[in-house]
Amino acid sequence: MNRSKWFIKSTLRRNLGLVGTAVLAAVYTVPRVGSDTQSIQGVLFPVVATQPENTPGWDLSNLDNARVDSWIRIFSTNPKVKSRFQLWLDRKPTYEPMISEKLEEHAMPQDLIYLAMIESGFNPKAKSPAKAGGLWQFVSETGKRYGLTVNKKVDERNHPDKATDAALSYLSDLHDRFGSWYLAAAAYNTGENRVGRIMREMTGSERGTDADYYKIANRLPRETQDYVPMIIAAGRISKDPAKYGFNQSATPLTLAPAFASAPLLADTAPTNRTTSGFTVTP
Repeated sequence: MNRSKWFIKSTLRRNLGLVGTAVLAAVYTVPRVGSDTQSIQGVLFPVVATQPENTPGWDLSNLDNARVDSWIRIFSTNPKVKSRFQLWLDRKPTYEPMISEKLEEHAMPQDLIYLAMIESGFNPKAKSPAKAGGLWQFVSETGKRYGLTVNKKVDERNHPDKATDAALSYLSDLHDRFGSWYLAAAAYNTGENRVGRIMREMTGSERGTDADYYKIANRLPRETQDYVPMIIAAGRISKDPAKYGFNQSATPLTLAPAFASAPLLADTAPTNRTTSGFTVTP
């Protein structure tokens, strides 16, 4: 659960170049401390989120937002990123049956599988420099809190089945607290107390709606501002890969019987919470 900051930085530089004109226009609206003037970030990525009337095939809110569109463009057009995303699609059938069954058992949205996709690229041995690990990128403390054994000899964060049980229990608790899967995902990424404090300050209540995620986005860390948009972008592509120039993989990758103790590929997760092995930012 510590993977996006490194992934996000370089694309910010690239995309700011692409929207240089907008930046020049926006620079005159940079607020002073305490000003109500809209920031550059607000100009480039307005906090506008709308729900399409019909979103067949989704059980998470499929809210439209400029950041979602930006991540779809990055995933599908940046050559290095696109090849890595294709690898995630190829891995997905290996873990989807297990994750889908557990989501159904917990009566949770099936689309939460895309949180694991963004966290680890479906690599059960992914590790981040921040010492998060496994399919769901638990840090040691949170993994232990949700029943995983983490010590020098055993690290159950790398066991897909057990890590999924722990992750779904944690996400369920977060949803109970915040009343929204978007807010639960944000809390999973940046910490529940931070999200709770910001929600209380901005809305007067910790509990809210998925649209509230975008209302508080400019108060969240940069990687968390992109976290839910990346999940939704991954879902949109995965549900119709051909539309975005990807191949649909239906065959699970062949794993050794003790797959939980050996990496699927030799990836190492980058510095922060979301996305495996490359750096880009919208």
